[in-house]
Order: sequence, then structure tokens, then C-alpha cells
Amino acid sequence: MTVFDAFIQGVVQGLTEFLPVSSSGHLTITQHILGVGEDNLFFSVMLHIGTLVAVCAFYHRLLRRLIVEFFRMIRDIFTGRFRFREMSHDRRMIVMLIIGLLPLFLLFVPIPGTDLKVKDLADLFTSARYFIVVGISLLMTSVLLLLGDIRNRSLRDSAMKHAVLSENGAGRTEMNVVDALVVGFVQCCAAVLPGLSRSGSTLSAGEMRGVNRQTAFDYTFVIAIPSIIAAAVLECKDALSSPGGLSVGVVPIVVGMVTAAVVGYLSIVLFKWLLKTDKMFVFILYTAVVGVAVIVVSIIEMHTGVNLFTAVPLT
Repeated sequence: MTVFDAFIQGVVQGLTEFLPVSSSGHLTITQHILGVGEDNLFFSVMLHIGTLVAVCAFYHRLLRRLIVEFFRMIRDIFTGRFRFREMSHDRRMIVMLIIGLLPLFLLFVPIPGTDLKVKDLADLFTSARYFIVVGISLLMTSVLLLLGDIRNRSLRDSAMKHAVLSENGAGRTEMNVVDALVVGFVQCCAAVLPGLSRSGSTLSAGEMRGVNRQTAFDYTFVIAIPSIIAAAVLECKDALSSPGGLSVGVVPIVVGMVTAAVVGYLSIVLFKWLLKTDKMFVFILYTAVVGVAVIVVSIIEMHTGVNLFTAVPLT
């Protein structure tokens, strides 16, 4: 892999990881068009580490507060001073983050009648034969973004009517247990379906639950941190033992990581600005168009039995 290739992949990873367009979906589309598989699993893991750095840098102040509050909460639990109904905003976010991560254990549930676990469906759906799943998932992303946007506008109109609209918009600024579980379940689905944007679907789930858009946005990105760490840890062992291993070279890996981190940070800034200025229609339209295009290509390929771009038989 050349440095330029590493740079391009870093840009793509940084853009699609945080913008609500699905990084896994775009990776699958790119590989399908080019007729190639994932070149190096270790390099892919390192790109994810780069995006992890981006989200940690963007939320460093909030993360610092949450870490301090976490240890205070542990102290209060052991001293009997913890009160669920009397939690501060940061402490409530910590508890809701923990609850929101619980549905991810569903990924490790065995599928009856097979040797697969739920998480293994992600690898299955990225194969050429199931390319249509990517298109359907992208359409699902578009629909969820649309529903979330409609719900947010409804909350805002109601707040303006009653003269209670705050600077950060309308909706609840505190999440509850049901909110966290719904967002966690949606994140679980996004981990399985390539094309279902994690950031877009979880944000929309929060909005549809009546949560303030800014609160839902922050929760979406902070809960991504333990998710990315868990995914990197689980994949790292396989990555190191996979064909190619560290053969990519140190320089391309560093270039890819740094690029993914920088572009990822800028993507979060861009996403937040588009959200604040009510320009989510850009992503709603984009994911709908790409989703329909993928579905059309998939139907043609299922009829012909070959990859439309490479003329290779579907496997």
C-alpha cells in the first residue's frame, strides 16, 4: 500500500465514520465496484483508532468531566450516598451510557441452527450476493434521518408556540432508561447492517424519543467511544494474525491514522453545523439516492448472476 492510498482511505474513513452516511456501507460499495476485498484488517483497525482520537479530541472537556464524575459516583455507591433520582447531568449521562451499551451484548448471541453469532451477519451482508442489503440499509438511514428531523421540527414548533424554546432547541435535555435502551438497540442494528449509519440512526432514535437534538448529538458521539474501543480490541487479535499483518508499513499506517483523525474531527464539526442550521436534508437525500441506486444495481446483478462492474460471478 502506498502512502497516497493510505491517505485516501484515511479521508474516506474520517468522512464516513461520523457523517450519517455509513462508513461500512460506503466501504462495501467501494469494494463491490472495484471487485476487491478488505486489503489489510490491521490497517482498518488503525483507521478506526484514528477516528477514536478524533471524537476524544472533540469531546475532551466533556470526557474529562465524565471521568471525574464516574469515580465520584463509584465512591457514592460504596458509601451509600448514591441516589438515582438525584443525579447531576454528567452522572445521569454516565448511567445512560452504561445502559445504552447493554444492547450490544446481543451481538454475541448465537443464531439458532448455525455456527454464527449475530455480529457475524455483518460479514455475511458485505458479500457480493447480499449487496442489496446495503441499499436497503441506506434507505433505512434516510427514513430514520427524515423521521428524526420531522420530530425535531415538531418539538421546536411546539416550544416556539408556548414561548419555551431554549438556545439549544426543543426537547428533553435529560435522557431516561428507555431512551438509552432504544439508542443502544439501534446502534446494535447499525453494527450488523452495512449501510445503516450508526451516528445517523442513533441520533434520529434520540430525536424521535423527544430528546433535545444537541443532547442526542452529544450522546451519539460519546457512546461511540466505548463501542469503537470494544470493536478495535475484538478485531486486533485477528488483525495481527491475518494475511498481511503489519506488511502495510509503518509510514502508510501513520499517514492513514493521522488523516482519519483530522478528517474525522472536521466531519464532527461539519455534522454539528449542518444539524444546527437545519440542513439534514443533504444527508436524507444523499442516502436515499445512493440506496436506490444500490438496490437497482443489486436487482440487475441478481438477474444476471454477475457483478455489474467487474463481470465476475456473484459468490
